Amino acid sequence: MNKILYIITALLLVLSFVRDKTKTKKSLLKAWKSFSHVLPMFLGVLVFVGMIISIINVELISKFIGSESGWIGTLLAGVFGTFAMIPSFVAFPMVKIFLSNGAGYMQVGAFLSTLFMVQLASIPLEIKYFGKSVTILRNIIAFLFSFIVANVVAVVMGVVI
Repeated sequence: MNKILYIITALLLVLSFVRDKTKTKKSLLKAWKSFSHVLPMFLGVLVFVGMIISIINVELISKFIGSESGWIGTLLAGVFGTFAMIPSFVAFPMVKIFLSNGAGYMQVGAFLSTLFMVQLASIPLEIKYFGKSVTILRNIIAFLFSFIVANVVAVVMGVVI
């Protein structure tokens, strides 16, 4: 599948180059600049995830957020996701490594859902614009909904709950 996407991309690039060389060169230069700005952050992510994995061993991951941890592990992952302030470009590679080291799909689903839907870091700003009661209600609903998402992830991945 990857090869097909690369071939399609190359063909579209050639087509673009044939139609308008100047625009294509400009676009490629802009893409390179964007990539060069993201590259240091991405390398930082790799180092960060590597350090986490070196500190947290496979047995620990399996014990606390492994598929055998059930709803307790899911709740734990959800709480961790609620308090974690990790950007998505760090979270997804980290979750991939967690999964390959014994984390469960349901637990990872809860972690990612709470990480992105429950925004504790932005509560002061949210209270300013929406009010305290709406902010608290939205975060509670998002937290609870994260466990529905975790359940759906487990069902889609074929994990018995």
